[in-house]
Amino acid sequence: MDMLHSMRVVSFCHVLQGPACTQYLGDMGADIIKIEPIEGERARRWAGPHFGDASGLYLCAFRNKRCIAIDLKSAEGREIVLSLIDTADVVVENYRAGVMERLGLSYEAVRQRKPDIIYASGTGWGTTGPMVARPAQDIIIQARTGLAHATGIHGAKAVGSAIVDQHGGALLAMGIVAAYVKKLKTGRGTLVESSLFTAGLDIQTEPLTVYLSQRPGNAVFDREAHLATWYHQAPYGIYRMLDAEIAMSVNDPAKVAEALDSDVLRALVDVDRFRERDRYSQVFATVMATRRFAEVERAFDAAGIWYSRVYSFDDVADDPQAAAMDVFRHVDLNGVPVTLVNHPVRYDGEVPPLRVQSVRIGEHTREVLRELGLADERIESLVQRGVVRAADDPGMERGRG
Repeated sequence: MDMLHSMRVVSFCHVLQGPACTQYLGDMGADIIKIEPIEGERARRWAGPHFGDASGLYLCAFRNKRCIAIDLKSAEGREIVLSLIDTADVVVENYRAGVMERLGLSYEAVRQRKPDIIYASGTGWGTTGPMVARPAQDIIIQARTGLAHATGIHGAKAVGSAIVDQHGGALLAMGIVAAYVKKLKTGRGTLVESSLFTAGLDIQTEPLTVYLSQRPGNAVFDREAHLATWYHQAPYGIYRMLDAEIAMSVNDPAKVAEALDSDVLRALVDVDRFRERDRYSQVFATVMATRRFAEVERAFDAAGIWYSRVYSFDDVADDPQAAAMDVFRHVDLNGVPVTLVNHPVRYDGEVPPLRVQSVRIGEHTREVLRELGLADERIESLVQRGVVRAADDPGMERGRG
């Protein structure tokens, strides 16, 4: 996939929001040059298991990027980075407020040097307001945006995935692509700003619109334990069966009652399934608790009912739909088989390939510096003095051992 082959991105990104953004761009063909500290970004040490320099968290957003490790606090290191920016279309960063300014790499500083730059910032809280200086992480944003409150029943509960980080990365990538189209047409750069806070709100557009247009009060969130959300009609939720769990969407209650041949559900066909959602859900749970999945599957399929058996990750790994969509990619890292999740969009029916694999810190340091025109002797001097780090430097390997 080379839709963005003419785009070069210099990435100052860490953890997940920024790395997810640049992985999306890299999957679409952009040349991503990842700048990280000499010791490597902290995501390399989070969320096991570990594969040498790569943790589970790092592996979810590492592909299709070239990695250069550099000391940004040194004058030589900053000048090398600025030389890279001279060759780039886009700078992406997701540091806390003030970090890029202290490094001399703020939007204003970079724009003075390269007026047509697209400068993309993925912050935690945005650039104004009382929270700007505070730390932000997915679970913190889930708490602050009401997501955890709305997800829990009789108490807050976090969603079991870093969905805000991932959504924030996708939004930032979308903004960069839009700015790139503008640049190709006009030659002008753009300041693109996204935040985890706005991403956490954006991913709740439906429930926020429903709630804020009515303001029904906090009591609306308290619901029967099987119900997945506060704003759908029962039995929208998860129910235990004799041999499985089943997820139910919103369906015609008469069709559901007939498919299950249930008199107790027939008696509830005309109730308001929002106002009396708890009552309906409790009855539905009692009915489902006596059934086996295979019989319900046949009946629901025949009646056109919307439902799904609840899959575990082990089930997902063997899901024929996942196989048909080429969702997973199996690679070898340091002699260990690893499964990655592919880019989510298909282009002309194809999955973007894995073009670049950057597992080791400074894996492409020498390559990138040579492209800048630095002689091997100069590169070796930079490595020896700790201005940059190269993955093939034996001194570094000894130092880590």
